Amino acid sequence: MKWYADRPARFTRQLIADLLALAWVALWIWVATTVHDWVLQLRAPGDGLVNAGGSIRDVFTNAASKARGVPFVGEDLAGALGNGTQAGQTLTDAGNAQISVVQDSAFWLAAALVVVPVLFLLITWLPVRLRYARKAANTARLRDKPDLLALRALTSLSPRQLSKFDGDPAVAWRTGDTDVIDELARRQLASVGVKA
Repeated sequence: MKWYADRPARFTRQLIADLLALAWVALWIWVATTVHDWVLQLRAPGDGLVNAGGSIRDVFTNAASKARGVPFVGEDLAGALGNGTQAGQTLTDAGNAQISVVQDSAFWLAAALVVVPVLFLLITWLPVRLRYARKAANTARLRDKPDLLALRALTSLSPRQLSKFDGDPAVAWRTGDTDVIDELARRQLASVGVKA
């Protein structure tokens, strides 16, 4: 694979495109982490519920344990205060459930904000780069075979480019005109940014 052209202008364009692709990925990672942090701020009410539920549970648990020491009605009073303990636990569970939903939402939203743009980039930019790398590598392997490069140029150069030759370049190629063959080979190499 030949990832970059030998010619400075094309090399610069390819390098800029690759840097823009990396910047695109970095931008969406930054956006995803920022959104993740913003969504996690929504867990504050859940934290409040957990703290309040824990405090209520602890108060009622302590009161129930002290109520057991009251003669005659201690056990009944401790049982009644146990309901307060259960209410505190219910608040704690509700807070933990809300925190869990917020954390899951933050994670999946951040993942979507990274995956979708990166997938778009891989579908659009990566095939172009791979196609170039294969084509440039295959063309560079033919540097020492000008006849094959000239034949490839006859089939891949635009009619406008071929019309710039004096006479018919296909006839010149068939008759072995080395000047035309070398020019066709040079243009084929130049078309993919490979030096002759």
